[in-house]
Amino acid sequence: MTASGSEEDDRVDLRETMRQQMLASIGGWTGALITAIPTVVFILVNVLSSLSLAIWSAVGSAVLLSAYRLVRRQSIQQAVSGLFGVLVAALIAARTGHARDYFLFGIWTSFLYAVPFLVSVLVRRPLVGLLWEFLDPSPPDRAGRPWPKRRPLFLAYTWATIAVTVVFLARGSVQAALYHRDATGWLAFARIAMGYPLFIAAVGFSFWLVRRARRRDASVGEHGAA
Repeated sequence: MTASGSEEDDRVDLRETMRQQMLASIGGWTGALITAIPTVVFILVNVLSSLSLAIWSAVGSAVLLSAYRLVRRQSIQQAVSGLFGVLVAALIAARTGHARDYFLFGIWTSFLYAVPFLVSVLVRRPLVGLLWEFLDPSPPDRAGRPWPKRRPLFLAYTWATIAVTVVFLARGSVQAALYHRDATGWLAFARIAMGYPLFIAAVGFSFWLVRRARRRDASVGEHGAA
């Protein structure tokens, strides 16, 4: 095998590894359900008992769910990140003594996640395109232009990145408004409803948009070649 062939195989292996890690980090509907359980436990125990018991119950449920994920040989990253988020949220609520502060960390991270996606659109290098082209590069067109120079692909990646940005901004804005109203129950509902379901919807929209653009881009290339 030539050196160039070996390097290409290494790139393919790296892309496949990252693709599998990204799919595992999403977790599907099972992951959405598992992620929602500590929040539901926190709200129910806080209503029926006390804030301190609610905090310990949420942390305990997160630890048990992380162990369950590991036993089932699911993504370690998914288990650790889920537990970390609950621990930080619980610590903030314990320090302030307010149940609504359990959701502060999630609100902050929603706005923080939106920043790189928004900036990438402004600098005309949409982040969805950078990730997608790394994991699944588009075939070169007849002129050998990179994807940012091919209008169908560039527009699709831009709108897909905007969709993800809107998801994060909407999630943070709605929860921030409910936080300031001290609507803890609705905060829990918004966190669950605007979490995985909304994110999966954005991913589905992005897949549809990009696949459609790729077909159009291939068609333009064929007509150009003809």
